[in-house]
Amino acid sequence: MKQLSVRGAAHIDDVRIRPYGIGDLDRVRRMSDRLSSASLYTRFFSGTPRVPEYYLGMLGRLDHWDREALVGLDGDEIVGIAEYVRDTTRPCRADIAVLVADPWQRRGLGSVLIGCLTQLAGRRGITGFDADVVLTNRPALLFVHHGWPAARSTRDGGAAHFTLPLAT
Repeated sequence: MKQLSVRGAAHIDDVRIRPYGIGDLDRVRRMSDRLSSASLYTRFFSGTPRVPEYYLGMLGRLDHWDREALVGLDGDEIVGIAEYVRDTTRPCRADIAVLVADPWQRRGLGSVLIGCLTQLAGRRGITGFDADVVLTNRPALLFVHHGWPAARSTRDGGAAHFTLPLAT
C-alpha cells in the first residue's frame, strides 16, 4: 500500500495517511472507543453506539477506484477515515464522508484526509463531491464553507446537502 505525504499539516506530524486495507477492520472497530455519541451521530445520522456493521461491510467492498477510503494512523491505531463512493448514474461525482476520532478533531486531520482524497478522486475522473452534513455539525459546515466558497447547498430535514466542485 502506498503511504501518502502529509507534509505541512499542522499538529499531525505523527499521523500517516494511507489507503484502507483489509487488515484495518479491527482498527476501525477499536476507533469506536474514541468516538463520542455526537461524532457517531453526525457521521452516520443515527444514534448508533459504535461504528455500524453495515459501514464495516462497505469498507470491505472497496475497489480503490469507484469506492475509496483513506485512513489516518497514529502508531497502529486509526484516528481518522475519509471515503468516497462514486455515483453510478453520474460517474464524475462521488459522495464523500469523514470520521475523525474525538481527540484528533479540530487539529487538521479531516482537512488532510479530504485533501488527499480529493487528489485521488481528481486523478480518477471525479470532478465533484456530494456531502450531507447534519445542521448541528457546525465545524463541518464551517469547513465546507471555508474549503468550497462556491459550494451550493440545499436542506433536507436536519441536514444540508452540498455540491462541492473539485478544483481543476
